[in-house]
Amino acid sequence: MRRIGIIDLQGGVAEHLEHLQRLGVPVARIKRAEDMEGLAGLILPGGESSCLSRLFRLYGLDLAIRERFAAGLPLWGTCAGAILMASHVDDQPGHLALMDIHVRRNAFGSQMDSFSTRAQIPAVGDGPLPLIFIRAPKITALGEGVRPLLMLDDPAAAPEDGGKSATARKQYCAAAEDAQSLATVFHPELAPDLSFHRYFCHKCGLETRPVPESDWQRDSWTHLTPIP
Repeated sequence: MRRIGIIDLQGGVAEHLEHLQRLGVPVARIKRAEDMEGLAGLILPGGESSCLSRLFRLYGLDLAIRERFAAGLPLWGTCAGAILMASHVDDQPGHLALMDIHVRRNAFGSQMDSFSTRAQIPAVGDGPLPLIFIRAPKITALGEGVRPLLMLDDPAAAPEDGGKSATARKQYCAAAEDAQSLATVFHPELAPDLSFHRYFCHKCGLETRPVPESDWQRDSWTHLTPIP
């Protein structure tokens, strides 16, 4: 049975797992290279990217992920996972370097600068989708074959025309994909909406079942997260 794997070292593993289970998709927790048999796709969850990169090397996951990716395995990185997938991080070579994107870590400041919002992402789901940014990075450049799924106004950047026009504000990329990869700098697993998880499952060739949002009655604290 083909499953979606979730790297189970730190971060929102339980929340990703719960979302996939709600969609009726088989899931596997991945701690070591030998756990990666029979995967249709792999999620690299959030956490602390420097710590995760060391754990990847310790458990041999970096080599295993590169080998599976070279064989066609789709990847989705959320927040720190996107950092690990990036070809360049803070203008330095990335760790896995499997997706041609440039990422800036901690782009919004400290943990206290975390925030939530909503945005329309037509390729992924209907209606405004909830987005939760926790000490988030920014995708600052996209390579050939990578398309943006979501561009947002950059609150830290000065408008290109000195503030004369509301449409001149600089933007950054918050979600991007190529034929085999998906990167989000926010945390879809921390909101009740299943659109991104359904989107990734379909990218992996897996069917999902329709799920009403009203079924979000689990004990996870995430169903209480306020989204403006």
